[in-house]
Amino acid sequence: MIRKVLVAASIVTLVSMPAFAATQYWVGKDATTKKCSVVSTKPDGKKVTDAGTKAYDSQANAEKALKMLKDCK
Repeated sequence: MIRKVLVAASIVTLVSMPAFAATQYWVGKDATTKKCSVVSTKPDGKKVTDAGTKAYDSQANAEKALKMLKDCK
């Protein structure tokens, strides 16, 4: 009985972990248009390059960084 409860709890934990992952934002620069924007997926370096040097915990912080980056002016 205890074994079944532990197995069920571990399965629930594994399945729900991605839901608790924090969303991150990056400042990306489009390779063709050379325009910067805030993206929610890490830039791949081909179509979108990373204009900043780090990931931001909120979209508002990423937008502030976008305005301050010299590559995006």
